[in-house]
Amino acid sequence: MKNLFITKKIEISRKTVSRRMLLLGLGKMVLIGTLAWRMRKLQIEDSEKYRLQAEENRINMRLIPPERGLILDRQGHELAVNVGNYKLVITSEKTRNPRQSLIKLSQLIELDEDKINKILLDIRKRSPFVPVTISEHLSWESFSKVLLNLPALPGISPEMGLTRLYKKPTSIAHVVGYVGPVSKKDLEKFENPDPVLQIPKFQIGKTGVERELEETLRGKASLSKLEVNAAGRIIRETERIPGFSGADLMLTLDNNLQEYAYQRLYGLSASSVLMEVNTGQIISLSSVPTFDPNKFVFGISQDDWDALLNNELRPLSNKAISGAYPPASTLKMAVAISAIENGLISKNEIFECPGHFDLGDQRFHCWKKKGGHGKVRLKEAISQSCDVYFWEVARKVGIEKIGEVAREFGLGTKFDLPLSSITKGLIPTKAWKKKKFDQNWRIGDTLNAAVGQGFTLASPLQLAVMTSRIASGKKIEPQLIKSVNGNSEIKGNFSNLNFSPESLDIIRQGMFLSVNNRKGTAYKARILSSEQIMAGKTGTSQVRRISLAERETGVLTNEQLPWKQRDHAIFVAYAPFENPQYAVSVIVEHGGSGAQIAAPIGRDLLLNAFLNEKNSIS
Repeated sequence: MKNLFITKKIEISRKTVSRRMLLLGLGKMVLIGTLAWRMRKLQIEDSEKYRLQAEENRINMRLIPPERGLILDRQGHELAVNVGNYKLVITSEKTRNPRQSLIKLSQLIELDEDKINKILLDIRKRSPFVPVTISEHLSWESFSKVLLNLPALPGISPEMGLTRLYKKPTSIAHVVGYVGPVSKKDLEKFENPDPVLQIPKFQIGKTGVERELEETLRGKASLSKLEVNAAGRIIRETERIPGFSGADLMLTLDNNLQEYAYQRLYGLSASSVLMEVNTGQIISLSSVPTFDPNKFVFGISQDDWDALLNNELRPLSNKAISGAYPPASTLKMAVAISAIENGLISKNEIFECPGHFDLGDQRFHCWKKKGGHGKVRLKEAISQSCDVYFWEVARKVGIEKIGEVAREFGLGTKFDLPLSSITKGLIPTKAWKKKKFDQNWRIGDTLNAAVGQGFTLASPLQLAVMTSRIASGKKIEPQLIKSVNGNSEIKGNFSNLNFSPESLDIIRQGMFLSVNNRKGTAYKARILSSEQIMAGKTGTSQVRRISLAERETGVLTNEQLPWKQRDHAIFVAYAPFENPQYAVSVIVEHGGSGAQIAAPIGRDLLLNAFLNEKNSIS
């Protein structure tokens, strides 16, 4: 019995051991299988992934910034260039005592104790083989001193990069613009920003052509593949993928004419546009006061920035394209064309100007209040700028038809130019007033618009385009880019204006008399040379309404008023009259009379254009 019990126990034990062995065997097989599967996955399926990761640890990518494209004037003169940026770095592993090297350096360049301590702190934060910037944008004089003393400055190395420099900076500032270090705000503007923008202190266009044609000017960065060791030290360059420099831009501007315009307007708050009548090429676009764009390249100081912001003359604003002003009497040409084209007046129709115009119980005063202009026809009305004549005409025509002609002349249009903050201006309509103010249009609004007051707004650029279109009879478009890397960007084949040649001719005759007839408002500013006779139109833009009480007690002269309450002075012109070549517009903010202030400036700009042309040929 006992033996039988023992035998059964042995059998049970054997079965238990067999099950354990089986389970252990199965476990080993699963483990080995799992390991085999994992090894297969690592070696075959994921091999490329881990190879790339290993390669990334071994290879560093470094972007090499491209050279920014140059900006030139129409003659090839340099406006924006790249110059050497001289800087000094220190590498701690190349000197036993970084502080001592920096103290010795302070004897050659400006380097105070606080700056030294900051540099030493940066050194401690970085690997010993990583260079730390000491100073940059050094003058050649300071840089050369360091070069001569390098043997006595262990660990210190000279480096040279490129930075932007603007020649004739103040005269071109508003057109060319400026570059500055990339900011967080700049990066947010791009959906997929170029990796080169992440490079510390990389410069990007902030305003003007520099900003609007940033991608064209920037180029593409080169990519350098560097082999590094486990510590990150560079061993060698394994590959370089070349990029390309930014494209060179040639503007339609003439540097000589641009500089002259700046000098002629200096001391005023004013702007001017000079352009070729038949091509639309802008050869001068000036706004004063201005600023030095070079101060923005490395980051403008707070004091300089505050001085620009707090200046009531707005030196940062490009008034030639962003300034919107009542066009005053320069809009009378649009009113005249509208009336003729719609058959509402004839060129010889006479209106009586007693010095005022009555509308119900409201009286509108002509600028010539005492006796008025008497009996005038269209040509005389333009040349003498008779307000009453155009009020009579405008009442017949209406604001909608006036607006159609104004827009055909280029007013109320935002032109496609690579410049910042271009205004559209405003040519009002009945629907616009209703939407804007929830008010119906009134006949008084039409009368105000007829003499370029009220809601109507235009920029000097638009007025120059209008003058070019009147002179040429074609729908001229303004142009600022002449070529990109030598490839022409100039457009041609402009269509004709939707007006009869006879209508345009009568307007031109009125503009001719405005300058060349003794009764003309711009007679004193005429050009005496028979080869350069100009035709033009003056305008005096009111910035405030004169009250009845002021009229009864005597209206103060512009000189007696605070500066901001004085009228704007406006003048538009083209020359020569028989064969138009150039058109000009001038607006002097709060300058007073267009005839006395703006017209002589416009004349001088035209004369200088002819002189510059003569000098270029010779």
